[in-house]
Amino acid sequence: MNLTPLDVLQILKQGNQRFMNNLKAHRNLLEQLNETSEGQFPFAAILSCIDSRTSAELIFDQGLGDIFSIRIAGNVLNEDILGSMEYATKIAGAKIILVLGHTKCGAITGACNHIEMGNLTGLLRKIQPAVLNETSTKENRTGANDVFVKNVTTINVHHVIDRIRRESPIIAALEQDKEIIIAGGLYDVESGEVTFF
Repeated sequence: MNLTPLDVLQILKQGNQRFMNNLKAHRNLLEQLNETSEGQFPFAAILSCIDSRTSAELIFDQGLGDIFSIRIAGNVLNEDILGSMEYATKIAGAKIILVLGHTKCGAITGACNHIEMGNLTGLLRKIQPAVLNETSTKENRTGANDVFVKNVTTINVHHVIDRIRRESPIIAALEQDKEIIIAGGLYDVESGEVTFF
């Protein structure tokens, strides 16, 4: 299957529509297991949160071998994740990198509340640029303010995308050559809908 990056984006959008309407594509998982036992050809790499409600395979109605699923609290970026994305695109041929934030994110809320606790402190520090760049909220800049948290969530997705482009010449070159696209989105944990930026 020779998919373009825009084809893949459309596949993800259609999958999310099926998910929202509870119309799963018919898949024989044992068949997919056999088909992927010798190799994999995922068409997308999706960076999402560890939140138990945000499984990319389910949200986009995909099966075994369809996507690289990268999960970390707050969908933040580090060197290992960037290396995984480089592998997914340059080596394995994924056509899209999707950075997917979600509503009511505990990591974003924690960053908005300036939580410090063990190793979580360093992770939440990666979200602080988004907190600082949210300038429309003048009062109640805490995790208790749903609008502030949602704004920070969106800014964080854009911040991560900017960092991917800046910190990975490999991915930046693939995007420049139109071999891949880097997209952002926000998953609504109440409706199941992904809004693409």
